[in-house]
Amino acid sequence: MNLSYSGQEKVQAPPAAVWAFISDPAQVARCLPRIEDVRVLDATHLQGHVSMGSGFMKSKIKLNIEVVPDQAQNRVSVKVTGGGLGSALELNAGANVVDNGDGTTTLDWQGNAEMSGPMAKMAGKMAEEQGQKMISRTFQNLSASISQNTRQA
Repeated sequence: MNLSYSGQEKVQAPPAAVWAFISDPAQVARCLPRIEDVRVLDATHLQGHVSMGSGFMKSKIKLNIEVVPDQAQNRVSVKVTGGGLGSALELNAGANVVDNGDGTTTLDWQGNAEMSGPMAKMAGKMAEEQGQKMISRTFQNLSASISQNTRQA
């Protein structure tokens, strides 16, 4: 099952604040929805778990997460891979970091996900909706957290 998403999120902070935030994996980890037990491994790698399925098909899937901020290209990339119970997930997302020239920044994001195995077959249309919500919520959480950090500074 292949899924693609895109959107925009306006951040009430200048690009410098966005870059400072997304360069800190511990801060990014707090913005990932539904991910539990997140551990920062190094400057760009995290690990965590997400619960998938329901009833007797419920499982925790281990996720490996890579966040690569590239200020020279005005882009941040995120790759998530994981699996469990014969199912696999690979998510690639990225955002162009756009200076709006008024002290705000836009994250112009796109993402795609590929899910295979029993979970993909059982999830069907629900997986598509949940994938969209998860990617969108991640960028909303980033925007809210960066804006809040900027106001407190």
